[in-house]
Amino acid sequence: MTDKAVLITGAAGGIGRATVETFIDAGWHVIGVDRSPYGENFPTGSLFIQSEITHPENTQALFDQVRSFISSENLPGLTALVNNAAIQIAKPIIETSIEEWDSVITNNLTSAFLGAKLAHPLLAANSAATGRSAIVNVSSVHAIQTSANIASYAASKGGLLALTRAMAIEFAADNIRVNAILPGAVDTAMLRASLSRGSLSGSNVTDRLENLARKTVNGRIGQPQEIARAIYFLADDDQSSFMTGQALVIDGGATARLSTE
Repeated sequence: MTDKAVLITGAAGGIGRATVETFIDAGWHVIGVDRSPYGENFPTGSLFIQSEITHPENTQALFDQVRSFISSENLPGLTALVNNAAIQIAKPIIETSIEEWDSVITNNLTSAFLGAKLAHPLLAANSAATGRSAIVNVSSVHAIQTSANIASYAASKGGLLALTRAMAIEFAADNIRVNAILPGAVDTAMLRASLSRGSLSGSNVTDRLENLARKTVNGRIGQPQEIARAIYFLADDDQSSFMTGQALVIDGGATARLSTE
């Protein structure tokens, strides 16, 4: 393994698992975090922490474990943080309760703020030793183009995109790059659960996925591995060292086409 370490939240989900595998294949130490169990096959030489990161006290305890792991592996610090954890509630605005709104904002936006704040000393330590560190925030195309019945999710992802720019400016002095990735339709459990929002026709999930695929320029939806490789690109200083404060859209061309076509 290299002396590089990455912390990935939402590690047990579709994009999260693909991202874990991508970094492991590249020889990184991986610290995965998720409220759900990962299973028994988390890679050796790495660490999985089952934790609810929306609670500040849990997040503080989580980073105590992260620091212990970094010390035990004799690593200079944390090379990258991937803020990937998210939930989605698909409801019209007027039917969304304040509790549901707060839950989405807390899970998708506040957790990224808190994670970056607590990870900063470890990222700065790595930068001091190696000259490199990075944060990758997993936003969404809903930050720039959205649809009906998903307002809380769109607001959280739009906030995350703005937070990315602010982090990039404030963390530049410590040589910490901060970028965001904006995935479009990717075949994950979250996407499949959202297909009942009413924006797609079709009597079953397969039909709705096919109808969604036809809305992209590429004519298909994305796979988690494609997003994971883009996350790795932004985290790896050898590949993206001159990028910070940017939004990388990966959506099969969906946002390139006029909605009036």
